[in-house]
Amino acid sequence: MTDFAAFRQETRAWLEANCPPAMRTWMPEDEQVAGGKRASYVRPEQKIWLDRMAAKGWTAPTWPTRYGGGGLSAEEATVLDEEMQDLGCRTPLRGMGLSMLGPTLLEYGTEEQRQTHIPKIVTGEIRWCQGYSEPGSGSDLASLSTRAVLQGEHFLVNGHKIWTSNAHLSDWIFCLVRTDPTVRKHDGISFLLIDMNDPGVRPRPIKLISGKSVFCETFFENVQVPASHLVGQLNKGWTIAKRLLEHERKGIGGIGARAAAKFETPPEAVAKMHLGEIDGKVADPVLRDRLAAYSMDAAAFQLTRRRAAEEAESGAPPGPLSAMFKYYATELNKRRYETILESEGFQGLGWEGEGFADDELRFTREWLRSKANSIEGGTSEIQLNIIAKRVLGLPD
Repeated sequence: MTDFAAFRQETRAWLEANCPPAMRTWMPEDEQVAGGKRASYVRPEQKIWLDRMAAKGWTAPTWPTRYGGGGLSAEEATVLDEEMQDLGCRTPLRGMGLSMLGPTLLEYGTEEQRQTHIPKIVTGEIRWCQGYSEPGSGSDLASLSTRAVLQGEHFLVNGHKIWTSNAHLSDWIFCLVRTDPTVRKHDGISFLLIDMNDPGVRPRPIKLISGKSVFCETFFENVQVPASHLVGQLNKGWTIAKRLLEHERKGIGGIGARAAAKFETPPEAVAKMHLGEIDGKVADPVLRDRLAAYSMDAAAFQLTRRRAAEEAESGAPPGPLSAMFKYYATELNKRRYETILESEGFQGLGWEGEGFADDELRFTREWLRSKANSIEGGTSEIQLNIIAKRVLGLPD
């Protein structure tokens, strides 16, 4: 039985000794580490911190040690997360490999696929992107038309994906493809792993309203994919796709936790800065009431997530509850930035140039970006349908 008091003490000592001071500060978007062969680091400490955590397996703390993970129990991983938050340690590595593909391969992949891909996800050597949505297949994902024709020892893939986040920076893509167009649409889909360096794979960034180009569209033109890169059974990829979406929604549901990070600016502090304070409280009583409601909802949400995490200690997959977390976290995040911009008044309209603080410009862009949170990974409307049918058991 684990001595959690001793484990906490050892974990904190290791973090204090190994986390560089520069990695105990607020993390701007351009300093988030996603790894991959195209990775660039604004600060050398980012790579140092990544390598130290990866060597411990703590970039994926609960994954088996035989694949490079930390081998921690859910309770131990919670202790690690708490100590990192208390010290203000940055998350050393993020990305779809960690949050989505890795857990899916652990459940559905062959041993060869796990040995080949999971250790490289843990170390950040390889960056993954997601090939799900298509121009004509968004919420109705099962209508996808990207074709993969089995020709002996390989599939020949042709088609067009959209909203493939960071495809231009990724090394591999996990992709849903249609392998049997003659059967019911959910039954003719397969799950493939595709090397982005194939000359037939062509990603193209899409510029967003926030000024970023995180999203891409990706074209596949006669791409030969080894048959061994099929995950699970042929034409049975929809089951795998749904499980991966549960992991994705669970990851997006963590937005609320990141917003409460030690070095993140709370909305109340922004309001006091721009509207003043009386007896330590935000001067505007209406906004003060809204801020209190937001804070209580955010705290209740964190407690609910913690309870769900404790209930999942048995190792069960996220399940349909991930839809609830995804929905509430993204809507809560939008409320956060709406409140911040309302507090800033005219200062919340800044885009560039003099007269605006760095945080003011950042908040404006993050407010715009928050709108996509309730679309990506399945829209809020889709999540509400899942909650109604699979969580509450309501009739169609």
